[in-house]
Amino acid sequence: MIRGGPLRWRQEYVDYDNVLAEFEERLGYRFKDQSYLKTALIHKSYANEQLRDPAACNERQEFLGDAVLDLVMADYLFRSYAQLPEGELSRIRSELVSAKALAKVARQLNLGPCLQLGRGERRSGGQDKDNLLADALEAVFGAVFLDAGWDVARAVLGRLFEATAVRVAQRKSLDYKTRFQELAQARFGVAPVYELVAAEGPDHQREYTVVVSCDGKTLGHGRGGSKKAAQQQAACEALVALNTENDEP
Repeated sequence: MIRGGPLRWRQEYVDYDNVLAEFEERLGYRFKDQSYLKTALIHKSYANEQLRDPAACNERQEFLGDAVLDLVMADYLFRSYAQLPEGELSRIRSELVSAKALAKVARQLNLGPCLQLGRGERRSGGQDKDNLLADALEAVFGAVFLDAGWDVARAVLGRLFEATAVRVAQRKSLDYKTRFQELAQARFGVAPVYELVAAEGPDHQREYTVVVSCDGKTLGHGRGGSKKAAQQQAACEALVALNTENDEP
C-alpha cells in the first residue's frame, strides 16, 4: 500500500487528481483517503517499470475486493430471492462476478483511462482489456471497503450491480412476474396489482415488502432488497398459491 509521499503518475495527465475526482463522481463514492483509490489503479507493469516497487501494484487490494464482491452479491441474492435454491443463487452470482461482467461495469465507469500502466501494456491496449479492467475494478471495491467499511461498500456495489442482477435472474427464466401475469389473466381476466406496504431499514440496507392481489384477493407477499426483487418474490408466492389450489380435490 502506498501512503504518503509523491507518486509518479502518468505524464499525459495534467491533473490526475481531477481525473480521480471525476471517477469518484461516476462511482458514487468520495474517498476520505485517496491513496486507496490511487493504489487500486496501479497495474503491476507500472509498479515495476515506473515505481520500481512490485508491491506498489493493486493486486493485494484486488484480492480483498474479490472477497468483498462475492459477499455483497451473495448477501444481495440471498435477501432478494428467498425462493431460489442454492444452486440457482450460485449460478447467478457466478455470472455477476465474471470477468466479462466486471469489465462491462468498469467500462460504464470509464475506468480504463484512469489505469496506471507500463509502456508495453499501454501500447497493447491494456486499458480496454477485460481482465485488466475486471482486476482493477475489484481493487477499487477493496479500496472502498478499506476506506469506509462494509456498509458503504455494500451500498456502492449494490447500486452498480442491482439492475444487472435483476436482468440475469429474468434471463434465467426466473421472471415470476411475467409468468404470474399470464396465469392471472387466464384465470381471473385481470392483471395482478402490486402494492408496496413497507420500506424498512437505512438507505444503504433498505428492505421492501410487497403484496400482490388479483380481483381483490391477496395471493402473495414478497420481501427484498429492491422493489423489483420484492415483487418477484410476491409473484412467486402467488404462483405457488394458485398451483396449490389446482392440486386440491
